[in-house]
Parts: sequence; structure tokens; C-alpha cells
Amino acid sequence: MTITATPSIKDGCFMVRGKVVLTGVPANVVISPASSGSAFIGASSTTLNSRHVFSLGVLEDYKFLCLFRAKIWWMIPRVGKSSSEIPLETQMLLLEAREESALGDEPSSEPATENTFYILVLPVLDGQFRTSLQGTSSNELQFCIESGDPDVQTSQAFEAVFINSGDNPFELIKDSIKILEKHKGTFSHIESKKIPAHLDWFGWCTWDAFYTQVSPNGIKEGLQSFSEGGCSPKFLIIDDGWQETVNEFHKEGEPLIEGTQFATRLVDIKENSKFKGTGSDHSCTDLREFIEVIKEKYGLKYVYMWHALAGYWGGLLPSSETLKKYNPKIAYPVQSPGNIGNLRDIAMDNLEKYGVGVIDPQKVYDFYNDLHSYLASSGVDGVKVDVQNLIETLGSGYGGRVSITRQYQAALDESIARNFKDNNLICCMCHNSDSIYSSKKSATARASEDFMPNEPTFQTLHIASVAFNSLLLGEIVVPDWDMFHSNHSTADFHGAARALGGCAVYVSDKPGKHDFKILKKLVLPDGSVLRARYAGRPTRDCLFKDPVMDGKSLLKIWNLNKLSGVIGVFNCQGAGSWPLKQVAQNLPISTATIAPISVRVCPLDVEFLEEVAGEEWNGDSAVYAFNSGSLSIVSKIGNFEVSLGVLKCEIFTISPIRVFSQNLHFAPIGLLDMYNSGGAIDALNCTKDLGECSIKIKGRGCGRFGAYSSMKPRYCMVDMKEEEFIYNADDGFLIIKLKGDGNLREIEIVY
Repeated sequence: MTITATPSIKDGCFMVRGKVVLTGVPANVVISPASSGSAFIGASSTTLNSRHVFSLGVLEDYKFLCLFRAKIWWMIPRVGKSSSEIPLETQMLLLEAREESALGDEPSSEPATENTFYILVLPVLDGQFRTSLQGTSSNELQFCIESGDPDVQTSQAFEAVFINSGDNPFELIKDSIKILEKHKGTFSHIESKKIPAHLDWFGWCTWDAFYTQVSPNGIKEGLQSFSEGGCSPKFLIIDDGWQETVNEFHKEGEPLIEGTQFATRLVDIKENSKFKGTGSDHSCTDLREFIEVIKEKYGLKYVYMWHALAGYWGGLLPSSETLKKYNPKIAYPVQSPGNIGNLRDIAMDNLEKYGVGVIDPQKVYDFYNDLHSYLASSGVDGVKVDVQNLIETLGSGYGGRVSITRQYQAALDESIARNFKDNNLICCMCHNSDSIYSSKKSATARASEDFMPNEPTFQTLHIASVAFNSLLLGEIVVPDWDMFHSNHSTADFHGAARALGGCAVYVSDKPGKHDFKILKKLVLPDGSVLRARYAGRPTRDCLFKDPVMDGKSLLKIWNLNKLSGVIGVFNCQGAGSWPLKQVAQNLPISTATIAPISVRVCPLDVEFLEEVAGEEWNGDSAVYAFNSGSLSIVSKIGNFEVSLGVLKCEIFTISPIRVFSQNLHFAPIGLLDMYNSGGAIDALNCTKDLGECSIKIKGRGCGRFGAYSSMKPRYCMVDMKEEEFIYNADDGFLIIKLKGDGNLREIEIVY
């Protein structure tokens, strides 16, 4: 439960639950109660402006975690202890507090105790203004409001920053998002949204396989090589490279002017010549025929096409006869000082120079509807809509960044609902609060910057970013942890993370470049995946630690399945460094010379484990370690040590032990050769009759099925047929082989 203790300002101090959080609070700062003990904090000025920076007071000596936009497109996490470390463009701030006193600098190896609570600070949207947080060198915490339109001005913002507190950080974030959903009415919590079906199937994206050189023959070649390896994708994303575009700054026969490629504009809503009979490989007459063929031959369930929110990176070509009806006009993006103050982006810098063909907001629904209805008529099932944050820079003359974002998002939602009945939309490059708090229907969005196969120092950052960003994003969308390469030096690391991320599982392998051993730990023979129930997030004891650069912390990520929990432990140290953060030691990155790091894992690292444990739980858990294949019993408050080298990981299935009789204690593990073993179990029940005890399990997939059993069974049945089993009396490990490639299985264990 979130504790109800409404924040207040007293004698220049901002108080939460009787604790001083901010000192030196200026007189122009005001607080107004919201519901359930939360509040809004704002401020006023004597002047009108389209952008204000207000001080909230001094914040010191609190451990914090923040999520901020390092680039215009993406958030990353940062931890610290004072406001001077809070970057520009911070969009979530979580503080750890103790009832008795604020935390000082003393190191703490002990787990958080009962008197620990958490304070959540969320900069939100206030009318036509968007808010972000930032710190100063004198430890002031500031909030910045901006409209993105010089003509949209204000002198006050009273609901700019939302503050709430609670004893459980995960419940606190969820409760807060639900309060804001109801109060603001501009977005929806993930529980209110229709979830796209592609999330439960293995996929392939063409981007890293071909980049913009994607072609029908290349796609067929890739699908064929997956099929030959016995692991066929069921959803396909045809990424950038299928549209009819032009770079008007590139003259034929002359060298490309570097940067102009980002200003390439859309010429038509239909596919380009590569996907028509006029293309070089003559492999299809048009997009419709191509999709029909690949669906039939390769068993694809869903085909998604890529496009940008503005149509293409550089928008629409104003002189295009077919696109004139959308009234596109060249406009020059204006970036927020916050964006420019962090990492500049090469695409944005060039779009500022060459301009964007902006669709008239009054016509943008017509554009989306025409595009999507054409794609739907061609057999396309959904779209990935990219480059979304570009719109925040184009608000001038349209009522500002919040207003234009809402118009585009509402039009997109309406078109998706009309043309793709299953809410089949993946949002991308959309980590601004303008989009986050305007997300009424979109139900899945990318959680971090791209997986970059050719950047060895980005791999650990990717895993840490998706997990931490999912704290906020996972309450509004199903976070998409991006594709990866199965045939890559870090494939096991990425594959394990996707298995417990609660996200889509898809790769971007080049044709013929696959590691089917990795893929078959993720994908069942029918192409489905064992997706965990929620967004994977860092465990509570990892929230305020830096798993990438502090040299001592491992990253633990938790999730739940229907009957068990799962914890992944990842060593992200020593293989990369966060942008905008100085490396403490100027050492070359070498994963070979860094000693393993240890951490303790406890079953209760899985939040809400009791909710899936059932009434028969005795407090102990059976813990299955995926890589070592070992099974052990750990008490509710017990723990065990894990040591890992750089870019190594281990996944633990945490299955609560159910007591069915004095002698029979039982815990299902699941498919032992799948990363997320417990995801294969849908239901369990136990019946007793005339001295016989029968445990029935509804499961999925094939291969080795494992469980902890305190007794050796008399016999085991799979789909009404008796099957042999292996039982180890020393550790209670019961293993049954599920033969064939059936998906739904009924397992009966009789004692």
C-alpha cells in the first residue's frame, strides 16, 4: 500500500511524511493536494514566457535514481546522492528515505529495512506546457516548463510536478501513474489498453540484417534460413527501406552531401520499386502479393511495416502530387535547451539545417488513415512508428509541443483502431513526457536506444537501460527491449534478458547467420515465446546502484510468471560507460582482466511472489539455476551468493513450495532448457482420493520438464499417456521428458 501522507511546505522546507526533503524552498513555490496523499508542486513568475526555470529548493543527502533523456530520443538511468548530479531533461526522480533521518554517505550493504520509504517526483504535463527536472552545482532542484511555441506563454504552472511517497517503490510508481491517469485524463495506464498479440510470438526485424537495402529476395532468404533451422518467426517487421522517398539535396552523379540523408522525404504512401514488379529482383508484382506469398510459405502470423511519425525522417515532400492533399510545409525544428545541453543528435542537427516536410495537424489523420488502409489492404497487420520525438521540435505555430504531439498521437490512435483491429502498433524513439503522458491507446514502445551489433561497449548499457526505463514505461506500455542478433558474442546475455523482460522476443539476424541453440532457449516449436507477466525491472536492492560503472554491483532483474518468479543476474560492469558520466578510473575496457563480481540473491527479490504462491505455500522456494542446472531449497528470508564475470548472466526460477500433505511438498519449475522455465506453466491443482494424491499441471512446449518433489511419484502421465521420469532423492529433482512438438500439455504426477 502507498502510505497516505500529503506533502507540505513548512518554514521554507518541503516535507514528506514528516521528513525534510527540500530546504530553502522559494516563496513562489506552491503545493496543492492530489489524491491518496499525493500532491502537485508548482510555481509562479512575474513575467509571461514560453519557458520558465523554477527552483524548488535544495536537495541533498538522499540516494536517488533518475531517468533522463541523454539524447532527444531516449532515456537512460543515473544514480547519485545530491541535486548536482541530476541531469537536464530528467523525467523521473525516485528518492530513498528513512523515517528517522536522511541518508548520509555511509555505505550500506544491508537490505532496506521496514523504515525505508520512497519518494517519487514526476515532472508531468500542465496544460500546453511540458515539465522536466534538473539539478544545479549548488544542489538546487529545478523544474523547467516549456511550450515549444514562442506565442504560447504563461507566468505560472501549478500542476507541473507530481509527488507521492510509499513503502514499496513498484507499487508507488504504479499507484502514481494511475492517480495521474485519472487526474489528467490525457493518457492511460497499461492495464486499460489492448495488448498486441505479436508480443507472444517470435519475430524477425529486417533493420540490422539489411538496413535500408531491404528487398523481397533478402526477406525471403532470411525467412528460408530460419525455417531450415527449425525456428521460424511468426511476426516480421519490414523496417526502413520499403517506402518511396527522395533526397532532394542529392544531385544524380554527384557525391552525397553528408547529413542530407536525414532530410530524405516521403514521395508516396505506396511501396517503392523494390517491392513492385519493376524492382531489380522481379520477385513480386506488388506488396500485397509479396506479403500473401511469405505468409503462406513461412507461416507468418503478423507483418508490420515501418514508418516515421512524420511519414519519413524528413517528413513529406511538399511538391509530391500524391501527398499535396496533406498540406505539407517545410519547417525547421527548434530543439529545447535541455536537449542541446545533453548529447546532440546528428539526425536532429541536420534536420534543423535542411528542414522537415510537416504534415498539417488538421490533415494528419487523413495521412495515417490513407497509409494504414493501403497497408491493411495489402495484408499488413500493423506498424512500427518511429522518430516520434521529432514532433516536439515542430510545435511553433501549432500551439506548442504538447498540443502538436497530442494531435499526432490522437490521429495515430484513431487510424490504428480503424485499420489494425488488434492495436498492432510499436512506438519508437518516443521517450519524451509529451508522448508518454499522451499515450491513450498505444500499448507497446521501445524501451531504449537500439541494440547495436557493431558497438561492443553498448551491450551492457542496453540491458541496464531497458530494465531501469521499464520502471516508468512499464506502467504505460509493454516495454519493447529491441531486437538482437542470435549469432553475436553477447547473444546469450541479450537472449536471457529478453526472456525475463516481459517483452517481445525478436532478432535482426542476417540470412544464414543464426545461433539456433540460443533461439531454442527462447522459442517453442510452434513459434510462441514464454513471455513473463510484467515489465522486467531491477530488484529493490539494485534501484540506487550503478550496475554499469561502479565496479561492484551486479544487476538483478525480477519478473513473475503465473505460478513462479524469475530473477536474472547480469554482470554489466567493465564493458562500457554511461554517456555524460565521467569514468572514475581511466582504464582501458578489457573484459578478460576483470575479476568476477558477487551478489546475494533472495527469493523475496521477486516482488509480489506471494500473489502467485497459492494458499499451500510454506514460505520456502525451490530455486532452479538455468546455466548450472542445479536445484536448491531456499527459505523465504534466505539467500545465496552468485558470482559472475563480465557479460555473464544466470537466471533463477523461484518456485514457491506448496505443501499438499505432511510428506508431499511440491514446486513446479517448468521447461528446464528454456531461459524462462516457469513461463511454460499455466495452471496447477492437486486432488486427493482414497490415499492417492494427483498433481495436474497445464503446461506448454516440449523437452525436459522439471519440478521439486519431496517424494518419488508412483507414475507420471503426459497427455493421458504414462511417461518415464527421473527422480533424484538427494535434491528432490523430478524430470519428465515431454516428447513431440505439441504446445498445450497436460502433465499428471501421481503419488
